[in-house]
Amino acid sequence: MQERWKRSETLLAHYQISLDDIAQLVFDLQLPYIPQITLEMCRESVRAVLAKREVFNAIMVGIELDEQAAQKTMKNKQLERIILEDEPLFGIDEVLGFGICNLYGSIALTNFGFLDKTKPGIIGKLNDKANGCHAFMDDLIGAIAASAASRFAHRNDNEREGE
Repeated sequence: MQERWKRSETLLAHYQISLDDIAQLVFDLQLPYIPQITLEMCRESVRAVLAKREVFNAIMVGIELDEQAAQKTMKNKQLERIILEDEPLFGIDEVLGFGICNLYGSIALTNFGFLDKTKPGIIGKLNDKANGCHAFMDDLIGAIAASAASRFAHRNDNEREGE
């Protein structure tokens, strides 16, 4: 059976999102704190997050909702409109991201808030409505990157403390 992180990576490829796109976000988040960080270290942390069953499930749900809204096949037309417009007060897309971040603690949540506000890299591209409906996907990518950065930060802190 294919490793779970590979299955998650395959789902993300549907949106032309690569492991490197997410690893770059992690790198940019952690570089000010860990100058010796490498992109490969960030890739490994992203793979670890993508290997979680909860993350894989969240990606599947987000893709399904974004695609149904984009294809205008949802039975609930109010929900379809909310997703297509990515209404700021909807919040369920962020809640799905919070679910991922909760696996990695408060640093992941604060990183997620920063990424959601600033929309760097691939998150900004996904957030651009001209590129399609990605109401859930931009938040999921932010949550994955935030969690991978948190995971890396916790591991680095443990090493400093000799744990």
